[in-house]
Amino acid sequence: MDKRTNIWCQKNIKSKYLTKGIEVEDDAIDYAAESLGWLFAKKNEDFFADDFFCGTPDVILEDTIIDIKSSWDCFSFPLFYKNNPSKDYYYQLQTYMHLTGRKKAQLVYVLMNTPEQLTFEDSHDYSEISSKYRIKSFDIDYSEEVIYEMQEQVIKSREYIKQLWN
Repeated sequence: MDKRTNIWCQKNIKSKYLTKGIEVEDDAIDYAAESLGWLFAKKNEDFFADDFFCGTPDVILEDTIIDIKSSWDCFSFPLFYKNNPSKDYYYQLQTYMHLTGRKKAQLVYVLMNTPEQLTFEDSHDYSEISSKYRIKSFDIDYSEEVIYEMQEQVIKSREYIKQLWN
C-alpha cells in the first residue's frame, strides 16, 4: 500500500484559510526564499513516513526544514509575536525534522495577497509593504525528548483504538 493512502496519515479538512495557503504556497515560498536568502530553495514534493509519523515538509534545505504558513490577512499575521504562536506547528516541525534527519527548522509566516475568488471582503494588497512586515520567522530546534513523548502518545492511542475495536 502506498504510504500516502495510509489511514493514519490522512485527514481531509477544507477551509478558506487552508485553500489560500495551498493556492499561494509556491509564491510564498519564492517570496520567502528571495527575502530570507535561501539559496536554491524550492517546494519539496517528497513524502516521508516511519512507523509513527508521516508528512511532506514545504522546503528542505541542507540542514534546515522550512514550513510556510500563509496568513489569511494582516490581522492574523503574527507580526508582534516574539515566540512561535502555535504549539501544533511546533510539533509538526519536530516531526518533519525527525523524518528527514534535520536538527533545525523554521516556521515562516508570509503575508501574501488573498486571491480574489477566495474572499468576499475588500481585497488587501500587501505587495508594496516591505518584507520585514510580511515575513515572520521562528526558529525551532530538534528535541529527541519531544519525539519520544510523541511516539509514546502514538503507542497509547493505538492501544486505545484496539480496545475500542474489541
